[in-house]
Amino acid sequence: MEEVRKNSGQNLGIAALITAIITFVLAVIPCIGLIAIIPGIIAIILASVGISQANRNDSPRGVALAGLIIAVIASMISFSQIFVAGKIVSHGDKWPSSIQNIVNDVQNNVTKEIDDANVSIKVESNGNKVEINTNPNKKEQEQKLEDLEGGNTHKGDSLQKHDTTQKHVVERRKK
Repeated sequence: MEEVRKNSGQNLGIAALITAIITFVLAVIPCIGLIAIIPGIIAIILASVGISQANRNDSPRGVALAGLIIAVIASMISFSQIFVAGKIVSHGDKWPSSIQNIVNDVQNNVTKEIDDANVSIKVESNGNKVEINTNPNKKEQEQKLEDLEGGNTHKGDSLQKHDTTQKHVVERRKK
């Protein structure tokens, strides 16, 4: 009967150590670590009872003590994930507006890049050669449009003939 009591402290220590190791493995997994609190509490209780029985029976308590230490550390890791999840949830309402701001910035930058670009298109067909140029300066374009509407034509308007060896060339130069 005495031997059964001595072994019960060691058996609880082994059970606490195994439960504590399982708790630690669960605790370090993101999102799943929250559920590790339950086996952590069980491991702490088993280790505490195992240590108290080992003290009464003068049996080794090292295994139970190791289970207690691992269980406490794993429970603290698991418990800390509650705070991390809480922070994520509390700041979650700000993320959509931040993402929208980033999308708007990218859209504005792309629009500005396109507006500031020089585009030159050269076409050759059946011996006829045509070059079409666009200028990012809107004031110049509006002036040319007004001149064309008024019947005034100038040399160097947007249609010009050039000697070229390429049939179709599209160049985009950034100003």
